[in-house]
Amino acid sequence: MSSETATQDRARTDQLEQYRKELTGYCYRMLGSAFEAEDAVQETMVRAWRSLDRFEGRSSIRSWLYRIATNVCLTMLSGSGKRARPMDMTASSRTSEAVLGPPLAESAWVEPMPDSRTMPEDPAERAEARESVRLAFVAALQHLAPKQRAVLILREVLSWRASEVAELLGTTVASVNSALQRARATLAATGVTESDPTAPLSDEHKTLLSRYLAAFESYDMEALTSLLAEDATLSMPPYALWMRGASDIRDWMLGEGKDCRGSRLIATWANGSPAFGQYRPAPDGGHEPWALQIIEFSDGRITGINSFLDTARLFPLFGLPDRLPESQPAEEGL
Repeated sequence: MSSETATQDRARTDQLEQYRKELTGYCYRMLGSAFEAEDAVQETMVRAWRSLDRFEGRSSIRSWLYRIATNVCLTMLSGSGKRARPMDMTASSRTSEAVLGPPLAESAWVEPMPDSRTMPEDPAERAEARESVRLAFVAALQHLAPKQRAVLILREVLSWRASEVAELLGTTVASVNSALQRARATLAATGVTESDPTAPLSDEHKTLLSRYLAAFESYDMEALTSLLAEDATLSMPPYALWMRGASDIRDWMLGEGKDCRGSRLIATWANGSPAFGQYRPAPDGGHEPWALQIIEFSDGRITGINSFLDTARLFPLFGLPDRLPESQPAEEGL
């Protein structure tokens, strides 16, 4: 390969790669899976690379990439089941009656996504994007038919014009507007909508998270439950079991969850929310991965602890270490 050809290839790659992060966010909202989203974006990039010489410039490179990504996602969604959260699948359990049950397949769950893979660098744009990747919103999107999902994301989240979406999907503006109306109605029926842009963490929120970290690491359940909203939830994918209320959460943590005593937490970000990599004490010393916790809060109280237990896949995705020594700083990243 000549140096000129290599330079041209690098330029082509750079031309496409500048859109990878926003395409990953789009595909994640479409698919509800971090891993499938990355596969979809990689397939999009491969197809675009192979076709770039034939790109005629009738639309922008960005619009062209979104068209390819949409087609890839629609193909991946064809015949697939609906991803969900535990709260979408069963009623909450009382601790006294709770049975963990068998784990469900990873394809059953809305999976967490690192902010580093989807969030724009600009603070204002980050605030705008954060709400549209939160777990509840991504789960609500899964109730929509795939093309309605694409229309709603492109119109409501990414602020495309109806004419642009119609061109991308090869349909009419009237059809796009009709699909958007139906998508809005379906989303409203779930009780979840995209809300206003989220402000950066306030000092109050940072204090709340620091108190949660200290309470969890000391396993002081009275201190921890004092931070929870009355109707706070605890879920543990890949298990369908979940519970609601500070009392049941405390009883679970002191009962079936007692082996979490002595855990260490490493701060990170997922789905626009603060998160922690949880490491439980290992039999041979140190601490080993146990869960990725995504913390949701409102009005100065924690409203949700989402503990994803598939650490073999998630910790490498989030860049979290595969083991902690006996002592490890925990508050980096808050």
